[in-house]
Amino acid sequence: MAFTLKDGKELIALARNSISAHLENKDVIISGEIKKRYSEKQGVFVTLHKHGELRGCIGFPEPILQLYDAVAKAAQSAAFGDPRFPPLGKEEYKDITVEISVLTKPELITVKNPDEYPKHITIGKDGLIIRSTFGSGLLLPQVAPEWNWNEQEFLNHTCQKAGLPSEFWKEGACNIYRFQAQIFKEEDGKVIEVKD
Repeated sequence: MAFTLKDGKELIALARNSISAHLENKDVIISGEIKKRYSEKQGVFVTLHKHGELRGCIGFPEPILQLYDAVAKAAQSAAFGDPRFPPLGKEEYKDITVEISVLTKPELITVKNPDEYPKHITIGKDGLIIRSTFGSGLLLPQVAPEWNWNEQEFLNHTCQKAGLPSEFWKEGACNIYRFQAQIFKEEDGKVIEVKD
């Protein structure tokens, strides 16, 4: 899934264009070249920050949309549809930075005993999804290192994200998936790739 820095710049530009088009009540215009280049279906998350603080994060864990479409939709949802925040205002647009995480297909972690889960997770590399009949939650690979979590804490917080008790993963009544991401973000006025 190796994308170049040029790809990262184009995907972040697409996310920004999608947000600004919505602010102007216009349709997003995506060139044929971008549609062709990013036509493969991939999971993606768009994260917005304002002055270093989270301002919205929404995406598609599974590869159900073509990448260009997933980026455009996730960017608008992160800006205007994240229930944790009010919709982004025009005056805020210049203050946000955009981060894009292009995901690998989630892979089910199979264990004989739930206590084995931490051994199958690499902090800084893996993101986690938990799915149960009571809810599901996802945390991106960059979240655990940002908070200095170990593998057990990462599992606990993924459960909490799903609205489950923090140690629900130990009960075995759920499926846990891991995935990786290639991450690009705006920093100091330019786009960089975030390396482990």
